[in-house]
Amino acid sequence: MRAFRCGIGYDAHRLVSRRKLILGGVEIAHKRGLQGHSDADVLSHAIADAILGALGAGDIGKHFPNTEESIRGISSMEILRHVATIAAQKNARVVNVDATVLAEAPKISPHITAMQEKIADALGVKANAISIKATTNEGLGAIGRSEGMAAMAVASVEVT
Repeated sequence: MRAFRCGIGYDAHRLVSRRKLILGGVEIAHKRGLQGHSDADVLSHAIADAILGALGAGDIGKHFPNTEESIRGISSMEILRHVATIAAQKNARVVNVDATVLAEAPKISPHITAMQEKIADALGVKANAISIKATTNEGLGAIGRSEGMAAMAVASVEVT
């Protein structure tokens, strides 16, 4: 029997000095990067959580705990590849992802195509199955003060 399921994901990280800014697997020139145990790619983390949720497989922290030193600095593309493996083990495939990055700066739109390609490659899907949008927080809250960035995502999977 074929079934379609959906999941949601959210992630946020603080911006700090002396870190690269990685979003959707793409390094973006910026004066600060996101702080975290991994590469702190909020976009990829939100997508991973959305897919894991759709699969009923827990969350990113279950599979990649921030207490595990052996994975410190892990690429979020590796995390997404692992999520794709979990999907395959559950006889499922990612149908589509819709995600939004919340950040005051830098401009995200020039990097969206590259992000779609990197994420799609890691998940084993076509780039047109990955939708990425960006918005600001209109100066409101920690994100609006450029203290951090966040992302949210919805993913659909087909289970056979």
